[in-house]
Amino acid sequence: MTLDAALAIGETITLGRHVFEADEIKAFASKYDPQRFHLDEEAAKASVFGKLCASGWHTAAMWMKHNVASFPATAERARARGATLTFGPAAGLRELKWLKPVYVGDAITFTRTAESHRTLVSKPGWRLLSSRCEAHNQNGEPVMRFVSLTLVKAE
Repeated sequence: MTLDAALAIGETITLGRHVFEADEIKAFASKYDPQRFHLDEEAAKASVFGKLCASGWHTAAMWMKHNVASFPATAERARARGATLTFGPAAGLRELKWLKPVYVGDAITFTRTAESHRTLVSKPGWRLLSSRCEAHNQNGEPVMRFVSLTLVKAE
């Protein structure tokens, strides 16, 4: 067993799918991103988006929800490959891009592809895992993309 195999380097994992509904979009926006095109259909029609759409932060938060829910299955796959994984906190993200709006009724599929890892001198036994993270709508079009940095203990 190699550490690359245990961490599933190069493998794309489907984390889950979420359908964005108007009430949910407005509720999230009213708390965290109260811009008119996330709160009001009429105001959204007059915006660059042309209709009500989800906050990019809402899309990112749903990615995170599905990502965390995937940890037990990811750890189980690693165990089957002879390693024990412990997920630590996120260390940041890079290159966050919201590529297309997420509209009411869009079904978004979230994925994660582990790309590389390195040791952390400051945290013995821990590694920094870099993953390409994406979200695609029901038409297969990318709506969000970023690189996640996560602390992982692999034994």
